[in-house]
Amino acid sequence: MATWVCIESAPHRVFASALDWPGWCRSGRSEEEALADLAAYAWRYAPVAAGADVRFSSKDAGELEVLERLAGNATTEFGAPAIAAEHEHQPLDGKGAKRLAALVGACWQLFDNVVATAPAELRKGPRGGGRDRDKIGHHVKEAEIMYARKLGIRLGDDLPAIRAALLATFGSPSDGQPVGEKGWLPRYGARRIAWHVLDHAWEIEDKS
Repeated sequence: MATWVCIESAPHRVFASALDWPGWCRSGRSEEEALADLAAYAWRYAPVAAGADVRFSSKDAGELEVLERLAGNATTEFGAPAIAAEHEHQPLDGKGAKRLAALVGACWQLFDNVVATAPAELRKGPRGGGRDRDKIGHHVKEAEIMYARKLGIRLGDDLPAIRAALLATFGSPSDGQPVGEKGWLPRYGARRIAWHVLDHAWEIEDKS
């Protein structure tokens, strides 16, 4: 069974996101480049699915089918998938919600494991740029506090409580509507949060 993907395009950056696999998302300068990178990262996503106890074959998952193409915005161009797909407006039953929450939780677990085993100082880029492990960890925490507000969760800087509340939100059946006025759709929220966590987990792994 092919993996459903949405393409989000801005002038100089394109994201390819696996719609039913939060966190499995890659970008490139073109749709073709983003899709190729997404397929190439199937093996790196497999441990997330295993951690969530969800069946995943990296070989089968690499067969991608573009379900939607979305016009991106300034956030897309800056470097984050910013547009919810029509697929993410669909209602989510109890089984689907439990699966969604398990996958997001597995993304957090992978990130925490990577941080716990990575050196404090990471390899820098050719011009000496890039953040070290603890700065990346702080950045991810600050982003999750901000993202949680888009899902109606305001718990200060208590990250364990925020994550628990997010999992409760993702793990509850949804009618496909945004959480509150100007809030995020639960499916999109899960995709955005998981993408950010895994993107930085893989960055730390690559620079360790």
